[in-house]
Amino acid sequence: MSWGTELWDQFDNLEKHTQWGIDFLDKYAKFVKERLEVEQNYAKQLRNLVKKYCPKRSAKDEEPRFTSCIAFYSILNELNDYAGQREVVAEEMGHRVYAEIMRYANEIKCERKSHLHEGRKAQQYLDMCFKQMDNSKKKFERECREAEKAQQTYERLDNDTNATKSDVEKAKQQLNIRTHMADESKNEYAAQLQNFNAEQHKHFYIVIPQVYKHLQEMDERRTIKLSECYRGFADAERKVIPIISKCLEGMVHAAKSVDERRDSQIVVDCFKSGFEPPTDYPFEDYSQHIYRTVSDGTISSAPKQDSVRADKVTVGKAKGKLWLFGKKPKGPALEDFSHLPPEQRRKRLQQKIDELNRELQKETDQKDALNKMKDVYEKNPQMGDPSSLHPKIAETTGNIERLRMEIHKNEAWLSEVEGKVSQRAERRHSVEANHLVAQGRESPEGSYTEDTNQEIRVQHHPHGHSEFDDEFDDDEPLPAIGHCKAIYPFDGNNEGTLSMKEGDIMYIIEEDKGDGWTRARKQNGDEGYVPTSYIDITLEKNSKGS
Repeated sequence: MSWGTELWDQFDNLEKHTQWGIDFLDKYAKFVKERLEVEQNYAKQLRNLVKKYCPKRSAKDEEPRFTSCIAFYSILNELNDYAGQREVVAEEMGHRVYAEIMRYANEIKCERKSHLHEGRKAQQYLDMCFKQMDNSKKKFERECREAEKAQQTYERLDNDTNATKSDVEKAKQQLNIRTHMADESKNEYAAQLQNFNAEQHKHFYIVIPQVYKHLQEMDERRTIKLSECYRGFADAERKVIPIISKCLEGMVHAAKSVDERRDSQIVVDCFKSGFEPPTDYPFEDYSQHIYRTVSDGTISSAPKQDSVRADKVTVGKAKGKLWLFGKKPKGPALEDFSHLPPEQRRKRLQQKIDELNRELQKETDQKDALNKMKDVYEKNPQMGDPSSLHPKIAETTGNIERLRMEIHKNEAWLSEVEGKVSQRAERRHSVEANHLVAQGRESPEGSYTEDTNQEIRVQHHPHGHSEFDDEFDDDEPLPAIGHCKAIYPFDGNNEGTLSMKEGDIMYIIEEDKGDGWTRARKQNGDEGYVPTSYIDITLEKNSKGS
């Protein structure tokens, strides 16, 4: 199958077909361009989507790292990588397909133009040969007619008796000239005809088949190039499939990494205050005024009234602390985080210490590098002036000292809060144990023996006083020997104790005698005993040691 033999007379149709092939190349190149633009826009939209939903949090206010959040951020990272692979697909299509097909389209246009020019040139040469042959043919025909006329004129004059001999000779001479010219025209026509036939044979069997062969090869190469571009179009997508599969596997792995139990524990770690739950409300016995007699024991009515009043205050205060489903009022942020609950304060202090340690390490490394550079400058003055590094070294040293002071200060606060948190459970346990009547432990309201059969009230006071009532029935209040600040809240449910909340300022009227209780008085006049470990005491100078 060859265009040169099968389509020898279809030059115009072949010209149209090859033009259609180039137009189809341009059409496919336009398709590839729009396709890679789709990939680029898709990748851009994916990246914008990832950027929109990526966490935007500062280092000081980092949101809790729940496993579900971490998994979502991992999925966003994988999606960002997936967008990158779409960009790779667009880039591969742009280089391997679009750029290649545009380059080839320009080449094939030039090649087609050259082949068609050769074909037209051969056709023009054949037309010229045909024209020369046709002219010689017409000339031969014309000369033959002229010779035939001269023949007729000579015969007419030769047969005419009236014609002179000179006329006959003249006619004969003219016949010879015309006959000779006709013979020359015949020979020229024969030569031109032979030449035209040869050129025509060469044109249709050599030149045109060669031109059409080149056109056919060009068109076949165009088809092959399209096939390669189709394959490259698919390969550009196929190459990124393994990486895209890894991205999808990463998303699945992120989904499997979600741990609901760990998230629950993170919620506890983030919001745990370190406070104890509120204790049970005490029973307020209003009937004790009716049945009280002189033989009621050692507890007088005055402390009972104070206890009832303290219990009422305790109940009111406790209700204000139930932050179960409401927000705890936040105070202004302090440098030592004292506005936070103990557990949260400890965590924030630890985080701040870690950050300061990292900054200190950076400054230390920078100082070491500057000292080494200074040594190099001192040994090789041509490399630099050592004195130029002194301001930077001094600044780095100042930063190191500042950071060390900050770390020391925060470590002191951390030690304070850790000591309070670690001792709080023991203190709480100790106070609650003192409230249990049957355990034989000392408390402001007295003690009982461990033997349940003996219903004997032991009138024992932690300060050695004989009667509890005597201390509360004094006509004149005891003078204050100092003041204190409540570190932890205390309910004061038992008689003789004084309820307080964290931060309350009270007067000290009796020091701790070694039993763990201190007698205090509020500004409203309420008096009672509070745990010594729950308050921060400041005594007057003239009262210490009394």
